[in-house]
Amino acid sequence: MGFIEVKDLKVHYPIRSGFFNRVTDYVYAVDGVDLHFEEGKTYGLVGESGSGKSTIGKTIIGLERATAGEIIYEGQNVTNKPRRKKGSFNRDVQMIFQDSLSSFNPKKRILDIIAEPIRNFDRVSPDEEKKRVLQLLDTIGLTEEALVKYPHEFSGGQRQRIGVARALASNPRLIIADEPVSALDLSVQAQVLNYMKRIQDEYKLSYLFISHDLGVVQHMCDELYIMYRGRFVETGTKEDIYDHPQHIYTKRLLSAIPSIDPINRKQNKERRLAAEKEYLEKQSVFYDANGRVFDLKAFAGTHQVALPDTKGDN
Repeated sequence: MGFIEVKDLKVHYPIRSGFFNRVTDYVYAVDGVDLHFEEGKTYGLVGESGSGKSTIGKTIIGLERATAGEIIYEGQNVTNKPRRKKGSFNRDVQMIFQDSLSSFNPKKRILDIIAEPIRNFDRVSPDEEKKRVLQLLDTIGLTEEALVKYPHEFSGGQRQRIGVARALASNPRLIIADEPVSALDLSVQAQVLNYMKRIQDEYKLSYLFISHDLGVVQHMCDELYIMYRGRFVETGTKEDIYDHPQHIYTKRLLSAIPSIDPINRKQNKERRLAAEKEYLEKQSVFYDANGRVFDLKAFAGTHQVALPDTKGDN
């Protein structure tokens, strides 16, 4: 059992229409998902844009309200609780945002940006605060000169590393990383990911790594959740998903991973086309009449797949 458990989480947004602005339907952004987090592990949440990945992360941290379900932290239900500076959950769960520039106050220097969590959760002297900020800057590979600069004075990769430092400032147990490298070029992506791995080993952190790129997730994660239309289509260890994919959507995502292999270019193209053909032909098997993903079923050990009910299932 992990230190955080998410049970049957649902986030539905009402659609209003008509003269009286009545609720006529709902957008099922998240529609009944379960997750758990153990110390020191990295969990990947993968799916296309609009599948509900970021909504899960924002709901766990409290930026979105859950329609139903529970978020359990150390045995306590923290679902939709107001965020307070004294709460241990608020301190222990932090977030790295996709757009680092918009997540920073442009009028604040880097010293104040990184020190904000320290001021919120700890009472330390100005000298101790500066010392801790300098330690964090050293961890992400920036010098003391960065303290007096503003966010716009840094490159995208540097800003993302500053976002990592801000998330680390409160000594959290879980960091939710919402597509932290999607806006960066490949060389900078590798740099930021390697910093995150090194920091995880040093601080014994857990990550929820949200991404649409299975290639990046393979480098980072121990366990994966594949998401489509607000529900999980497949979950399991990295080996379960990459070596033994079962759902047509997972196979389609895996086939889309770029391959720098000019010798086998023809075979790779045929593999992608075959995965796309299987996806189109078997949608009626893997989704219900309304296009909804079926419930997860145990497939083998840690591996779960969303499959239809068969005769003999209770």
